[in-house]
Amino acid sequence: MRGITATWLLLGDAESAPVRDGAVVLDDAERIVAVGPSSVLQRDFTAARWTRHEAVLTPGLVNAHTHLELSALRGEVPGGKGFVPWVDALVTTRAKHSPEADSEAIELGVSELLQAGVVLVGDVSNSLAAVDALGAVPMLGCVFHEVFGMRKDTGEVTLGLARQAKAARQSWPANLRYALAPHTAYTLHPDVLREIVHAADGGGLTSLHLAEHAAERAFLQTGGGAFADWLRTRNVSALDWTAPGCDPVRYAQRLGVLGPQLLVVHLCDAHPDELELVAAAKSPVVLCPRSNLHIELKLPPLLDLLRCGLRPALGTDSLASNASLDPLAEARALHQRFPTVSPRQLLAMATSYGAQALGYASLLGRLAPGLAPGVLAFEHSPGAAPSDPERYVIENAHAPRIMLSRPAYHRTAAFTEVHA
Repeated sequence: MRGITATWLLLGDAESAPVRDGAVVLDDAERIVAVGPSSVLQRDFTAARWTRHEAVLTPGLVNAHTHLELSALRGEVPGGKGFVPWVDALVTTRAKHSPEADSEAIELGVSELLQAGVVLVGDVSNSLAAVDALGAVPMLGCVFHEVFGMRKDTGEVTLGLARQAKAARQSWPANLRYALAPHTAYTLHPDVLREIVHAADGGGLTSLHLAEHAAERAFLQTGGGAFADWLRTRNVSALDWTAPGCDPVRYAQRLGVLGPQLLVVHLCDAHPDELELVAAAKSPVVLCPRSNLHIELKLPPLLDLLRCGLRPALGTDSLASNASLDPLAEARALHQRFPTVSPRQLLAMATSYGAQALGYASLLGRLAPGLAPGVLAFEHSPGAAPSDPERYVIENAHAPRIMLSRPAYHRTAAFTEVHA
């Protein structure tokens, strides 16, 4: 058993105040035994091995949505002109990369997640290319295996190929959960989309990009717009379903896929009444603000989301639309533009809200007894303790970070069995 004392503890939820001169006691498996004032815990746990850090301690971070297999595209896909020009550039640029370059970039991306203090990741994948890299490190993850296919026949073929790719693996890492996932409501035939999401009923979780941009809305409402024009340039076969004539959220509702089993990603183009539908369905939500800024020069409607009672997690999307894989950089981007949202809540979005969204609230996201969230230290100079530790963590991009505790999630399935 060991104990850590520090200048401040930030517990990771949106309700708990910082603990000045706090302490965390960990058992040999890196689970938290006790959290509280250092004077009390050092008195109660005299047998523990104690260390002192001039730092603000937080739980390990959660990156709830990224695409590691696109990491080789960092800085290569220009944005600012909207989603359709961006995805056109993405498809063209990705075709130029070799599998070897992709593999190296994935390894670097996983290292970047570890260095940022991430302990849980939601990785969206077409190829499962990042599975081995993620399976080899002390981090938990949910791998969402994406399925495309705008016609029913192509959607069913793609779904079958995804199942074959998963079955072809001789083993699956104990620290990663797996789920098939529709890419979007407009790039997968509705019957196949329903099949995938309904298979997650009963405690599973899948993922869907939803209400990400204006072109998606136009396509679903009218069957036209910039995305339809782009499909024609790509000689995509005529669809065997018609545009539903409604917004993306109501389309998902009509399909019967909104619900606790569906992780809804982006919502950058969602209207307040649509967010109410997401909240009523109890769908968990992930925001990727820096990606939205890069592609569309637009942020998600954070204040409306919070007014609806949603507890959004944070993701970085891919390095094809972002500069880093650090979820705190997403919190910082929101802090700069939504100053009325407290740093405490923004930190919760990068920790406990993320753990909850991915189904790990009973293991990660908070500094609390019984949990194994990892302990992340944001160091400060001796004698220069921050008076506002929450603002220090959110605003100080250059504060040195060090993981003081990182459970060996990759070595045993025990940690994956505790999730909610």
